Amino acid sequence: MDIKFLFTGVAVTNFETAVDWYTRLFGREADVLVTPGIEVMWQLTDTALLYLIVDPDHAGQALVNIAVSDLDTAVAEIASRGIDPGPLFRVGPDGAAGRKAPFTDPDGNSVFIIEIAGA
Repeated sequence: MDIKFLFTGVAVTNFETAVDWYTRLFGREADVLVTPGIEVMWQLTDTALLYLIVDPDHAGQALVNIAVSDLDTAVAEIASRGIDPGPLFRVGPDGAAGRKAPFTDPDGNSVFIIEIAGA
């Protein structure tokens, strides 16, 4: 299998509220307005994209992990935009795999900013 792109979808109930929250999370406006009032997309890397779509029946069930090189800096940047994480925690045997900062969007979707040890 030759994978070219990863599109991660996050279902939300309220388009404007969700776009505001993710704009603050990422520190910038979305890259593509796919369908006005319904779907919007951020290109996070050359081949990784996250999109929001209004889908009340599925909202609040997403689990997203976004790896960064410096978790402390990323969390501080996000907090400066008015979004605070839950308690940071270590992962893997004895916490050796890395650290995670959990964020929860207005619908209850989980977005973890993670730092992988040794990466």
